[in-house]
Amino acid sequence: MKNKTIPSFSIIGLAVRTSNQNGQAAKDIPELWSRFFKEDVLSRIPNKISNDLYCIYTEYERDHTLPYTTLLGCKVRSLEEVPEDMDGIHIAENQYQHFTAEGNLEDGIVYQAWQEIWNSDLSRTFAADFEIYGEKAQDPANAKVDIFIGIY
Repeated sequence: MKNKTIPSFSIIGLAVRTSNQNGQAAKDIPELWSRFFKEDVLSRIPNKISNDLYCIYTEYERDHTLPYTTLLGCKVRSLEEVPEDMDGIHIAENQYQHFTAEGNLEDGIVYQAWQEIWNSDLSRTFAADFEIYGEKAQDPANAKVDIFIGIY
């Protein structure tokens, strides 16, 4: 875990409004991933910088216990061309705490990392948090996922 300033960036992809209450996010977020691949969103994102997948958590009502928006997509050069069936978001430069989830994705390594984050005493901004599924996450049995938590 280390702090890192990340410059602003933009993402285009699919979004869902969800909540951690009553296990709603545990249903909504896997459905978002399924829809992302079923609708071949990756190949349809314009102005893509790379094929790394970003799962953004933003528009928090207050904190992780209340509704927030999850957007799954790719980093793009601009938000000038957002397809009608997708959403685009600009993430402002911020200071982030970096976490890493390593192991088998099927074993819930990312969720376990989030439980650690939720139970920590980080001074979170609740502006934007995100996971990056890059080259090191291509092998689901031996994945490495970077998680960035916005902090003050």
